Amino acid sequence: MADVKKEPDTGRSRTDLAHSVQQFFEQFGRALTAGDGTAIAGMWDTPAFVLADEGARTIASTDEIATFFDGVRAQYESRGIIDTRADLLWEEWLTERIVMVEVRWPYLDAAGHELGEELSTYTLRLDDSGALRVRIVVTHGVSQPH
Repeated sequence: MADVKKEPDTGRSRTDLAHSVQQFFEQFGRALTAGDGTAIAGMWDTPAFVLADEGARTIASTDEIATFFDGVRAQYESRGIIDTRADLLWEEWLTERIVMVEVRWPYLDAAGHELGEELSTYTLRLDDSGALRVRIVVTHGVSQPH
């Protein structure tokens, strides 16, 4: 059976949607390195689900998300990580409103050198206002620089 890719019918072009996804993750990365849990929580919709080798977690409220991400900046800084960027490796629209995106997050020090990376696959959904929101994250883990 052949793969059938559904084109989103959101009133926006494929290029506009791809740009929206890139902008979403750029904003996510800025909030992440700033330790702005409230901003990150505003980019999620609940219920949400996070899956990793270490376990699975259902997230019932944006308060849970904000609390988790509020402490991330201190963890990164303790390892010399001060910045990141969203390297989108692939993107596939599964339906008119749901997109899966694999993102590489390099860990950058003050000089811009990579100290490692994290890889995650996100399932985002366009809400009724047309804003992208995280619904599912699969974390692939952390690796050291090559």
